[in-house]
Amino acid sequence: MKQIKLITLVLASLSPALFSSLALADLPSGDDIAKNINARDEGIAVARNLRMEMIDRRGKSRVRETRAFRKYFGDEKRTAIFYLTPKNVKDTAFLTYDYEDHAVDDDQWLYLPAMRKVRRISASDRGDYFLGTDFSYEDIKLETRVSIKDYTRKTIGEDEVDGVHCYLVEEKTIDTETAEELGHLRRENCVDDAIWIVRKSVLWDLQNKPLKTIYFKEISKVQGIWTAHKIEVENHKTGHHTTFTFSNVDYEKGVNDAVFTQGSLRRGL
Repeated sequence: MKQIKLITLVLASLSPALFSSLALADLPSGDDIAKNINARDEGIAVARNLRMEMIDRRGKSRVRETRAFRKYFGDEKRTAIFYLTPKNVKDTAFLTYDYEDHAVDDDQWLYLPAMRKVRRISASDRGDYFLGTDFSYEDIKLETRVSIKDYTRKTIGEDEVDGVHCYLVEEKTIDTETAEELGHLRRENCVDDAIWIVRKSVLWDLQNKPLKTIYFKEISKVQGIWTAHKIEVENHKTGHHTTFTFSNVDYEKGVNDAVFTQGSLRRGL
């Protein structure tokens, strides 16, 4: 009995911070979680319809209908988006090459039909907002993946999103230059540890003030692959909201390699 009392007193003397540290030590590291996210099966190629809805602080809505494609060429991922409606943005197109080699900057191009010219987007512009949405060019490129090279990361706890258990991972940009390119200083990802997909991501700007929150919703299997059918962004600075809704998702039909070229941007679908 005396031994039990002694153990109880010792445990009571331990600080809450120490208990917290011991609990965190049992969780997977931030780097391991990031690797699990990026190792999740996305299929070789996918074609889908993408509806973009942008709502300003007054509640005014704008809708864009697009056709989106993604394909892996070995470890290199290519993404292409073609605008279908409305008329004023029809034939606008976007293309990105996401390279596995962290020492090589990814390539991104934008075709604007009014200019009849393909414009290359530099790495310094990747934090800019994508064509009136609250997604950055970097958000579009990564979608449900995470960048390994741009952050240091650590697991800071556990959480729930929509009743689903998640690990909470803090990511901090590796240096000032990277933070300025991305347009944010840090982010926290709530990662579903059952299927290794981010369900919520909160970002802070360069002054460490709330920037935006991204939600990944309506996650279900399509042809055996876990798929987020809706991605929503709440912009805390502007009061704007953007919702991407994916439909007619097809991983099995395949996508022609020619879709992922600058020539295809000019020709359109």
